Amino acid sequence: MRLPVLTLLLATSLLPAQAPAKAKGKTAPKAAAPKPTPESEAARRTLRETLDAVDAGWFGQPYQGVTSVQMQGTLGIALSGAAVNQKVDTLSQGQAKGNSQGGQANLRVKGTYFANGDFKTDLAGDFGTILYTRRGTRGFIYSKEQNAYTTRVDLPPSDAPLTYMAWFRQTLNDIKAVYVDSPVFQASLGPEESVGGKAAQRLVFNAPTQGWDAKKREQSLAQSLGFWKRGKLEVTVDKASKQPQRLEFRNDEQGVHTRMEFSYGSNGRLQSVNINNSSRGFEGPGWLRLGYGGEGLMSNVAGELASQDKRVSFAMDLAWSKTRTAAEIAAIPPAGATKRGREEMETQLLVGLAAKIFDLQRAGLNLRSVAISGK
Repeated sequence: MRLPVLTLLLATSLLPAQAPAKAKGKTAPKAAAPKPTPESEAARRTLRETLDAVDAGWFGQPYQGVTSVQMQGTLGIALSGAAVNQKVDTLSQGQAKGNSQGGQANLRVKGTYFANGDFKTDLAGDFGTILYTRRGTRGFIYSKEQNAYTTRVDLPPSDAPLTYMAWFRQTLNDIKAVYVDSPVFQASLGPEESVGGKAAQRLVFNAPTQGWDAKKREQSLAQSLGFWKRGKLEVTVDKASKQPQRLEFRNDEQGVHTRMEFSYGSNGRLQSVNINNSSRGFEGPGWLRLGYGGEGLMSNVAGELASQDKRVSFAMDLAWSKTRTAAEIAAIPPAGATKRGREEMETQLLVGLAAKIFDLQRAGLNLRSVAISGK
């Protein structure tokens, strides 16, 4: 599902991301990639088998011929006043008392997404009301608050698949390209374990990052989207089914550190994920739950990350189709709306987003804003 720009900006502001900024001047020569060893090759081979098992067990056959999905639900952020008041008391060493009622932001999402990249999304909530749509290479972004639109939209990927069976497979292939095929991560085998009475093997992939910079409050969208491309990944795999049982990922530079445990139904489909989040400013438990319809397709997905005084949650209903056509998402900008250039439109949207994120930062949520340049 091609999530709209504003949704990605919000989501990735909560999960800061990877690479350090490129150094100016001459680029240092790349270090030679370490020669593969039998152990590293075994780890990469097992991860490839695990991703193939995920493809077959989590997605696979039920999505054959499925070309579109309708998604409808909510995304919310909530902070208690106690979290804000405690921060004021700490920073002032008890000399000032906060009187905050907390902060919150909510977003309602309703959209139709085609595997080939066509989509229409309606967003409404504390970040404004946005209509974002694209069919082929044409589309527009409309802001109700600005009563303005731009027709300069991002182009669809040239290799977009036609069905969601192929879409999920392509997504897993992107993960393979980073962890299995690329020399960036050093791969090794951890100790064998027992999970639920079954034999399991731990795999370790490591691409060290810089340390956490507490003063950094802003980063690019590319960094936010790519936090998973560096760091340390440890995944424990059932030796028989090759399904992942446990996963731990950390990227010290971005302050991300998360542990996950996966649970499966009798048919091998993923049912739930329990999360232990140690990421900076959001330490606490979390969960993800999935429901399925009669044909084995995901019908709903919901999740939450919570700490003592903060909560981020979402809940989405999904309706898949093999027969829906692009004509069903046809739309035009409202009469009287002002046409603008992409850069001007994006800047105004990002300014509004940055203002809301700044309000949440002041309210006590430790997150990094997306750079206003959008680069």
